[in-house]
Amino acid sequence: MGNSPPPSSSLFPVLLFARICGVAVAMLVLSWALAFKSSFLPRSSSQEDLIYSVLHPLLMVIGFILVSGEAILVHRWLPGSRNMKKSVHLWLQGVALGSGVFGIWTKFHGQDGVLGNFYSLHSWMGLICVSLFGVQWLMGFLSFWHRGEARLIRMKVLPWHVFLGLYTYGLAVATAETGLLEKLTFLQTRRNVDKHGSESMVVNSLGLGLALLSGMVILAAVSPKYQSLQTKLMYSRSEPKNLTS
Repeated sequence: MGNSPPPSSSLFPVLLFARICGVAVAMLVLSWALAFKSSFLPRSSSQEDLIYSVLHPLLMVIGFILVSGEAILVHRWLPGSRNMKKSVHLWLQGVALGSGVFGIWTKFHGQDGVLGNFYSLHSWMGLICVSLFGVQWLMGFLSFWHRGEARLIRMKVLPWHVFLGLYTYGLAVATAETGLLEKLTFLQTRRNVDKHGSESMVVNSLGLGLALLSGMVILAAVSPKYQSLQTKLMYSRSEPKNLTS
């Protein structure tokens, strides 16, 4: 495999803003989890359950959404061959998948059990999202290590792989937004958290940061200028050489 085309310079502002949003999201979710621990106290009030309750947003936002977003951006900034980009992409997606699975397990670990935590739109969307992500990663893993298949088949599957990857990433962000709304509504109605207080501002800012981040990541992934360059190179490599008489 040869080297893939270099990223267009027009993508630099998008990539930079995506990184800024990612850092802001990480700082916000860390601040929420560490500065407002009382909001994550479960009914049992045990230290172990508190740790699992705090770990859930950290794993799902930083480990799942941020890492999977970085895996998507790898194809836009990392220099080198396609195989190296694919291996880094696959490794990062594996880390994101492990974080997502463990993040869901932290919710099922509590005293309420599986059914007690599996009742809301957020929980259903989260399970569907991680399941789709697992299927997507497995398909990528098999495709990466089994390169004997016909190139035409791989080219036909690639658009569906890209679509499912971006759809799952968008679904993950939407799932996080429903979780933030569900948690904030609970805090404001049952624990008398001020709607204009600092915690409400942190959670709302986190939701806004996730929305901006997802937009930048998806924009970088479907950038028309980069895609047009990639298509031209692909067709130029696949065109048969002119025969001279």
